Amino acid sequence: MTHLQDQRPEYTSADEPGPDALAGNDDSEALCEQVARAQAERATLRIVGGDTKAFYGRQVDAAQSLSTTGHHGIVHYDPVELVATVRAGTRLRDLERVLADNGQRLAFEPPHFGDNATVGGMVAAGLSGPRRPWVGAVRDFVLGVRVITAEGKLLRFGGEVMKNVAGYDLSRLMVGAQGTLGVLTEISFKVLPLPQARACLRFELPLAEALDRLTAWGREPLPITGAAHDGQTLHLRLEGGEGSVTATRQRLGGEAEEPLFWEQLREQRLPFFADALETSATLWRLSLPALARMPALEGDWLVDWAGAQRWLKGSEGRGVEGDPQADAHIHEAAIAVGGHATRFTPDASGASPFTPLAPVLAKYHRQLKNRLDPQSIFNPGRLYAEW
Repeated sequence: MTHLQDQRPEYTSADEPGPDALAGNDDSEALCEQVARAQAERATLRIVGGDTKAFYGRQVDAAQSLSTTGHHGIVHYDPVELVATVRAGTRLRDLERVLADNGQRLAFEPPHFGDNATVGGMVAAGLSGPRRPWVGAVRDFVLGVRVITAEGKLLRFGGEVMKNVAGYDLSRLMVGAQGTLGVLTEISFKVLPLPQARACLRFELPLAEALDRLTAWGREPLPITGAAHDGQTLHLRLEGGEGSVTATRQRLGGEAEEPLFWEQLREQRLPFFADALETSATLWRLSLPALARMPALEGDWLVDWAGAQRWLKGSEGRGVEGDPQADAHIHEAAIAVGGHATRFTPDASGASPFTPLAPVLAKYHRQLKNRLDPQSIFNPGRLYAEW
């Protein structure tokens, strides 16, 4: 079993965030001026943070780059109230280091995909790690944001406490919007304490039996915060109070394994993902109901989120260049079992990696985009070619 002090990230002295991680630099005025100038010139902007998630979504062909990395620092952090307010250009690892030093964390376990990952990029991408089904997604922890609008104005939506709900929905809309609705400059989060104990287990089980066990375990109040199957082995993570974790571990059995598996899964460093890169196989993520049947698609599978997230590698024998008809087939197969599919491998054809929106949803998305960014200056075409 792993205890609290063993769960904090490993850092060397070179990784120290330094005093500027707290003080930082406020570059909001210059960012507002650049946005206002772009609007006046009818130019387009590609919003850039650490650029570690540039592969996610369509490529943006914009006239200018707007970098948020000069706008960094922790504006306010109250460990007692479990609230942190951070500028968008702050390195994610710096924020996590400060939280860990206070025995706290971002519970949704966001992937980095590189040392330069920023807090703004994390929110814009909206990606959550293996803990997501049990604690919530990124948007569930965003309390408020500051955003530069298309007019170059810096506005605040939401607040630092859950009771302050003014504009809270718009704050959530910024999560996963890929920078298409405005420039995030500041985000307030709810943070949570590190658990007292953790245990990582493995069970040699076929996928069908593993899913049956997870279904049964899901009916009980067990401290599970990670459940993944790599094709041969069920990997399970327990986190919580020491008594609860110990009792559950003794009851479920299994073999102990190192926590490294979960970091590698979060960062897509497992052999499953490395092989996709080496062989130029296409990688898809399918979000499905946990009990959904396996879609009728060819390829290798890795199952996460106790069945709700399923990674598909090399489907239909496709390569990096892609095939619109094959894309449509995978989207349709995911929809047929109640979910949606996202291509994680960039496609040189420029096709959107996301499942096409239903007509009604597409209508509301266009209306929102037209209201917040009528000239489409922010990351044009990042999500879909039409906006």
